[in-house]
Amino acid sequence: LKGKVLKLQVTPVYILLNKPKDYICTANDPEGRKTVLDIIKNATTQRMFPVGRLDRNTTGVLILTNDGDLAQKLTHPSYEIKKIYEVTLDKPVTKADLEAIAAGVTLEDGFIAADAVSYVGAAKNVIGIEIHSGRNRIVRRIFEHLGYKVNKLDRVIFAELTKRNLPRGRWRELTNLELTNLQMMK
Repeated sequence: LKGKVLKLQVTPVYILLNKPKDYICTANDPEGRKTVLDIIKNATTQRMFPVGRLDRNTTGVLILTNDGDLAQKLTHPSYEIKKIYEVTLDKPVTKADLEAIAAGVTLEDGFIAADAVSYVGAAKNVIGIEIHSGRNRIVRRIFEHLGYKVNKLDRVIFAELTKRNLPRGRWRELTNLELTNLQMMK
C-alpha cells in the first residue's frame, strides 16, 4: 500500500424533497434550528448536502445528494438551470410591474430579468416566475424592489424536477430517468 492513493467508494444518493417552511438548507446550524437534513436523516448513512438553497420561509423542490459533481453542475450559473416559483404577494401585481420583471430590473447586485413571468389563475396577486439565476433571495428581492411583500414563495420546478405527488415535508429518491436527465443537462 505504500505510496498508493486509497479512494473510498461512495455510493451516490439523490433525493428529491418537497421542503416545508421553517427548515433551513444547511448541514448543521449553530442556532439549533431544524434543517432539511433532519427530514431525510433515515434515508441514508451517507453525508448529504442540499443542492442550491431555499431560505427558511421558502417551500418546494430541493435536491439533496452526496454527488459533488452533479451539485456543482446544478448550481453553477453557466448551466442556467431553470427554476419556476409560485409567488403569493400582499397585493395584486400591476401589468406594468409584470412587464418590468420580464424586461428586467436593476437590484443592488446588478440587473436581473425573469425568463418568463405570468399571473397564476384569476388572482393577480399570485405570480408564476421562471428564472435561472441562483443569486441569494433573488425572487423575493425582485418583488420587494417593486414594492410588494412576498407572503408565500414556493419552488415548483428545479432542473425539470417537480414536486408532483410529493406532499410537503416528504422526500423520495430520484428515478433512474430523472437522474439520467439531470446528468445529460448541458
